[in-house]
Amino acid sequence: MKETESVQRLGWLSLGVNIALMAIKIITGVLGNCYALIADGVESASDVITTSVTWLGFKLSLRPADAEHPYGHGKIEALSGAFSGISLLAAATLIAWQSIHEITTVHQAPAWYTLPVLLLVVVVKETVSRKIMAASKSVDSLAIKGDAWHHRSDAITSGAAAVGIAFALFGGNRFSAADDWAALLACLIIYLNGFIILKGAVHEILDGDVGKDVEQSIVSVASAVGGIVDVEKCRVRKSGTDYFVEIHIHVPAAMPVRDGHAVGHRVKDAVMAARTSVRDVVVHIEPAREAAV
Repeated sequence: MKETESVQRLGWLSLGVNIALMAIKIITGVLGNCYALIADGVESASDVITTSVTWLGFKLSLRPADAEHPYGHGKIEALSGAFSGISLLAAATLIAWQSIHEITTVHQAPAWYTLPVLLLVVVVKETVSRKIMAASKSVDSLAIKGDAWHHRSDAITSGAAAVGIAFALFGGNRFSAADDWAALLACLIIYLNGFIILKGAVHEILDGDVGKDVEQSIVSVASAVGGIVDVEKCRVRKSGTDYFVEIHIHVPAAMPVRDGHAVGHRVKDAVMAARTSVRDVVVHIEPAREAAV
């Protein structure tokens, strides 16, 4: 719980950074004749909304189970992740459209001071992105990973714009659209990661496979419990930051029901102790074939 509380505090950092950089980029873009920077600032404004939804969704997903939601509220986290992925695709589309518009429109090269502002944005955004990305891995959250990629996409587009502006400043008017071409190329990276995050969120919403490594580690823990002949099958689904396990075990056919029940409880306790992210374990007891015993 302490880990999730410390992660939630990062939401305020994410929101504050987006608001501050939004104002800096729009003001500098207007004064410095840099439409790429203005568009970047507008995209940061949308990030304020996205960040708010993402972190609110993560907080709501941590609410405990109740009578109407016996499996908890973890799916809210996956829905927030889907929203984050869709908003990344939308942001990339907006930036691409504006870049194409600027490429086909004759305009002056940006002012020199837009370059250091963009470099500052890159450093700040990438630093925040790495911090939030590490937090997303610690709690295994797609929604938070999506927010980290929103910051990284901002760093990528700002970095591309910085390269383009450098060409424009040192190469003259014939390179005046270089920042727009750079931003257009950067959109491809944003599109790719938006798709990956959206795909992962939909996979989780549909209770998709969580990965063989997770299942095998659970089977390994269960198999080590005394009284088990073997593990027949193991199903795991992810809901928010939690895992729900359904495992079928074989015990000796002649084992009394009471003893089999006790073995099942030991399996559940062992799995939940080994992986703190496992919220519940349902153990099915099956009689082993005589030959297997």
